[in-house]
Amino acid sequence: MPTVADVLAELERRYPPSWAEEWDRVGLVLGEPDAQVRRVLCVVDVVPETVAEALAAGVDMIVAHHPLLLRGVSSVAPTTYKGRIIHQLIKADIALYVAHTNADVAAPGVSDALAGRLGLTDLRPLQPARPGTPAAGEGRGVGRIGRLPRPMSLAELTRHATSVLPTTAVGVRAAGAPDRIVRTLAVCGGSGDSFLADASAAGVDAYLTADLRHHPAGEHLATGGPALLDATHWATERPWLDDLAALLRGTSGVEALVSDLDTSPWTVHAAPPSTGRPAVAEPVADDKEPDREG
Repeated sequence: MPTVADVLAELERRYPPSWAEEWDRVGLVLGEPDAQVRRVLCVVDVVPETVAEALAAGVDMIVAHHPLLLRGVSSVAPTTYKGRIIHQLIKADIALYVAHTNADVAAPGVSDALAGRLGLTDLRPLQPARPGTPAAGEGRGVGRIGRLPRPMSLAELTRHATSVLPTTAVGVRAAGAPDRIVRTLAVCGGSGDSFLADASAAGVDAYLTADLRHHPAGEHLATGGPALLDATHWATERPWLDDLAALLRGTSGVEALVSDLDTSPWTVHAAPPSTGRPAVAEPVADDKEPDREG
């Protein structure tokens, strides 16, 4: 049976910690390196709900995208939010490993999985890794640019994105003329409004990411930038978990489970009354089948 150290070695072959941003905190957070690992849960966020899922599933290890301890803490007392999670994991002998910005820039990585959901081909980085950095070369970098299987209007593309991305309460919203034709699309898993200028420079027809803000988005469109599609942070990064689980099954031989718990903070979406403006996409239905692999 593989150990925590064995699983860690396979993860770091695919997502070397040296590829992470300097401010990031990746790698092993909790767990004895020689502890055996039979079952792993892949999650976007380490939150009480995904920890409860791990406990119920009897896993030996969690592999997460977002760091639990990104910023320093002065206490891990069980009376604190993060301390309570740490105590639960230690008591249950569950190791915790994080692959964050090193998985974002990998090829394949987080944005490749997102691009795959949308059917993009001829992929290249939205912002290539800087020359001279450990991640430079071989198609690595933040985000991906690709070509859609066929041209779509922005309205159709928004409906398509809503149907192929994991279901969330708020779905996908778009900014731009609904009838604008989109052939090339840039995507970035997670918060991507810092790459608006890269999307404009690339000359793509549209850019899909998460957490877009009012003023940067408005200024981007006003200066002739590509149309925008805004999904939730979780929905743009959840597709990568399938690739992560497949990697773990294939290299370590563990049973890899994928969490489909939507960890977005947004839980309700109410469609407004008709305003006379053209609708881009229908509200997301609550009864869509869960997005689960294995």
